[in-house]
Amino acid sequence: MLKIRLKRLGAKKSPAYRIIVINSTTKREGKPIQELGHYNPKTKIMKLDKAVALDWIKKGAQPTETVQYLINNATEEGALNYKPKTEKKLSKKAATKLAAETEAKAKAEADAKVAKEAAKVAAAEEAAKVVVEEVTEAETVVEETTAEA
Repeated sequence: MLKIRLKRLGAKKSPAYRIIVINSTTKREGKPIQELGHYNPKTKIMKLDKAVALDWIKKGAQPTETVQYLINNATEEGALNYKPKTEKKLSKKAATKLAAETEAKAKAEADAKVAKEAAKVAAAEEAAKVVVEEVTEAETVVEETTAEA
């Protein structure tokens, strides 16, 4: 079976890779059937013949997970369309702490909203009492004036 995988080059702790088509039973550093491009993970520079890579995949070559990622994120010219990660992975402890904080914040916002609504209702009831008192006073004044007349 044919694989599309990375062949490591470069010095210690500064890797560079060639993207190659090779038999799956051959060593990583063995002679490739075809070289499709190169990739440097430190500088995020890549040159890939994407059309040839897709042609090999159609013929039945299986890309590794990393090579599949590189092919999917390659432009038509073969350069890497690199998107830096914006979200950090949190440990379980930090994730639970963050979840608890967001839950507490949401509960506080809900309590504040309920308190605000209660204050509005209390103000409306107070205004209604004042209006009722004014109406009853007006009715008593009207009754007194009609009784005198």
